[in-house]
Amino acid sequence: FHPVWILYTKNPSRYDDNGITGPDWGHSEVVFRCFPLKCSHHTHFSLKLSASYSSLRRVLIFYRYLTNLTGICQAVLKLFSSHLFFRFHIFNISEIESLTEKCYNKQQIKFHKTERFIHMNDFILSCCSTADLTEEHFNSRNISYICFHYELNGKEYEDDLGKSVPFDQFYLALQNGASAKTSQVNADEFEHYFESFLKEGKDILHVTLSSGISGVINSAIIAKETLEERYPERKIYIVDSLGASSGYGLFMNRLADLRDNGYTLEQLYDWAMQHRLNLHHWFFSTDLTFYIKGGRISKTSGTIGGLLGICPLLNMNDEGKLIPRQKIRTKKKVIRAIVDKMEEFADNGLEYNGKCYISQSACMDNARAVADLVEARFPNLNGKVEIHSIGTAIGSHTGPGTVALFFWGSTRTH
Repeated sequence: FHPVWILYTKNPSRYDDNGITGPDWGHSEVVFRCFPLKCSHHTHFSLKLSASYSSLRRVLIFYRYLTNLTGICQAVLKLFSSHLFFRFHIFNISEIESLTEKCYNKQQIKFHKTERFIHMNDFILSCCSTADLTEEHFNSRNISYICFHYELNGKEYEDDLGKSVPFDQFYLALQNGASAKTSQVNADEFEHYFESFLKEGKDILHVTLSSGISGVINSAIIAKETLEERYPERKIYIVDSLGASSGYGLFMNRLADLRDNGYTLEQLYDWAMQHRLNLHHWFFSTDLTFYIKGGRISKTSGTIGGLLGICPLLNMNDEGKLIPRQKIRTKKKVIRAIVDKMEEFADNGLEYNGKCYISQSACMDNARAVADLVEARFPNLNGKVEIHSIGTAIGSHTGPGTVALFFWGSTRTH
């Protein structure tokens, strides 16, 4: 079996039976190197591509084994999330090298080389909506999620990443005095959610919101134990993230990286358990109203703090609980202080080369100020700082005015 290259495009009309046509065919293409699986002439098989190279959600390539790899074979890709169809061409190595040498030099295509096998993942990577990433982000990384619930002025909604109630409207309602409360995913919901994957023959790794701020892990474990009796041949692993919001999301993003690099279900579970405390969560708020309501700050301290312009700086400890660490006067000083914490605890200090996420609740200017300072102080970051909205479940407790900073570093302590 010889290696082949698979080329996909979002513009199938620019292909014909003789190959690639059109002067600008390559604007959205990525090339993957993979190795054919052993199969008979009449066997169909599938490969599951990493979604990290595109906006595609979950893709399967179906094609018939080629006895003559020098020919071009057309195949069909079905994108299950939107039921769109794309055309495929499969080239042998000499054809694709000739093609890319011609086009890559003209910068007509994005050419991604990798020597890794494309693995068939037979398990689902899953989390709760409280990981506070966008739906597009979850879909692009092939991460499934289940939604928390919340009530706004007595009306119940799903914590569905801002679809039912856009984030700006949600936080405006809180600022205007609306009441909000949340409810976690219950065991029956988890059972129904997990079973949909088990029926497909998939194992599951589900990562929950921190047990330090929610009991949702107990519901997940009850569902797991029930389903293991019904599906003894399947595996369900539950991990307590000991994290929240987009820090929990950053943790999921790393797990997706490892899965795409070929980690097995068991390897991914072990890694998650060993490294969950290396994801740092630091928060500050310029509005103490909801911290007082939630009991994280006393009413007396909150009232005095509001008058003096004090912004509490908090983090998550090794039990996944939010702990007030410092009381800092003025927003400008707390922005510097939170970035100082990143310098203190991040892997390799100012040489930190990992990803950094921020989440914010209706205070984008403050979040942008933190991001600008991080990018200026840490020149080796893996990409720009990503800023996300704190979701409606977490935001029901923080209220508006909270900025959270997340990065990889030393093991969190009590």
